[in-house]
Amino acid sequence: MGTIAGLALAMGSVGVQAQSMASQDKVVHLNQIQVIGSHNSYDLGFAPSEEAWMKKVNPKGFEALDYAHKTLTHQLDGGVRQLEIDIVQDAKGGRFAHPKIVEITKQAGLPADPDFDPQHEMDKPGMKVIHIQDVSERSSCHLLTTCLTEVRAWSKAHPKHVPLFLLIETKHGAVKEIPGSVYAEDFTPAAFDALDAEIRSVFPADEIILPDAVRGSYPTLNAAIKAGHWPTLAESRGKVIFLMDQRPMESVYTEGHPSLKGRVLFTNAVPGEPDAAFTEENAGTKERIDGLVREGYLVRARADDSTVAARTNDTTRRDELLDSGAQMISTDYPLSEPSRWTGYSVGFSNGLPARCNLLNAPKGCNDLLLEPGTQSGGKPSPVHHLTAASENK
Repeated sequence: MGTIAGLALAMGSVGVQAQSMASQDKVVHLNQIQVIGSHNSYDLGFAPSEEAWMKKVNPKGFEALDYAHKTLTHQLDGGVRQLEIDIVQDAKGGRFAHPKIVEITKQAGLPADPDFDPQHEMDKPGMKVIHIQDVSERSSCHLLTTCLTEVRAWSKAHPKHVPLFLLIETKHGAVKEIPGSVYAEDFTPAAFDALDAEIRSVFPADEIILPDAVRGSYPTLNAAIKAGHWPTLAESRGKVIFLMDQRPMESVYTEGHPSLKGRVLFTNAVPGEPDAAFTEENAGTKERIDGLVREGYLVRARADDSTVAARTNDTTRRDELLDSGAQMISTDYPLSEPSRWTGYSVGFSNGLPARCNLLNAPKGCNDLLLEPGTQSGGKPSPVHHLTAASENK
């Protein structure tokens, strides 16, 4: 085939693919796709002396926390489309700038670890991104706005991505095992106003899928999603949707904002409540999850927890979720970051960052048209069900 003819054929193929994607985007809705998420996406893990101290004083606790991620950009490049960011309040700045573990490891005679905050972001006012204050504060981005700016930069560089799901976990209280631990203030309606404002300072409204838009003219958000009023991919490509992790915060966040009017995040709500559009079933059964998805809810569930599956290479829970309709399947080990012990990882069999929902996607939905040409870093680890293997012995 001549060069000109080959080029014409290639250009024609791209045009057909784009046309097909555009056609599919008009009929596939946001709740009719599935993506892989990362748990505590910002967490860089422990430095060497922190790890040594944790192993000595609480080996089981350390084992559960012994995971880490690369940057948010690296994860997005690797196909992750749901990120989790944990935050604490710090309106004045400096509240979490001096974690107790630095002094504890020094008193234990351990070598000094690298500075956890060389850019002194923790001294600045604003929501801080922390796993466990005074114990585990090494984050790839310390300010919520810094994290969001990184995500937005990636989004603008990849404008055809499927919607990015950003799960926000609000934390409060102190670490009782650490004497003098800094108290993370409770989130109040005013604090949530500040959270919404920080998000809006990075993402303009036309780049966010907001509860108001999903509710539309329906009396409640719950009525809207049960009627299938989630936006199509044509309406939501290149955008982000913010979700709240803690269910106990639902009543605080909705105070003065019935059915999430004027709010930015979708609450982790009790199904059936006026604001219920998203809910977590982290340990829920496939039957429970599928029932909620059929009703119109967005559902997030966890494929693994506390490094157990990653150490034993038990894919039982992972495979149950991959056979479900859960829109977000969260893991500490996405395809681009497999377990260092066994190679355990979580992803779709075709290596894509998103797939048509097994349960509710329209007939004919094509995985390859969700993010054409994008791979997610490899293939998932082989099926390995420890429980089944044990029963067969």
